[in-house]
Amino acid sequence: MTRLWLRAAAVWLVLLLAALLNAGMRERLFLPWLGEALALPVSGITLSVLVFVITLLLIPRFGRLPAVHYFGIGLAWVMLTLACEFLLGYFALGLGWRETARALDVTRGNLFVLVLLVSLLSPWLAARLRELA
Repeated sequence: MTRLWLRAAAVWLVLLLAALLNAGMRERLFLPWLGEALALPVSGITLSVLVFVITLLLIPRFGRLPAVHYFGIGLAWVMLTLACEFLLGYFALGLGWRETARALDVTRGNLFVLVLLVSLLSPWLAARLRELA
C-alpha cells in the first residue's frame, strides 16, 4: 500500500510541474493575447486537460486496482493541491488566507475548482478508460 501512495505522490509532482508550466503560459501567452478576463478561465481549462491527459498516460503505473483506490488517489491529489496552494500562498507569497482563497472563487473567472474536480475524478476515469478498474 505504501508503494501505491508513493506512486500517487510522484504523479502529483508531475501534475504540480504541469501546473507551474501552465501558470507560466497564462502569464506569458494567455494574458497578453486574451486579456485578464479570459486568461484565467482558459488557464483553468488548459490545466484541467493537462491533469487528465497526464493521468491517462500514467495510470497504468498503478496497475489494476479496485475503483475505491483510484478515488483515494484523486482525493489525495486534491488534498495535496489545496495544501500546496494555501501553504505556498500564505507562507511563500505572504498572501492572507482570504486572498489565497480567491483561487476558489469561480465568480472571478478562476476555474481552480474545475481543476480540483478533474484531479479527483481523473484517476478513476482514466483507469476505467484503460480498463484497469
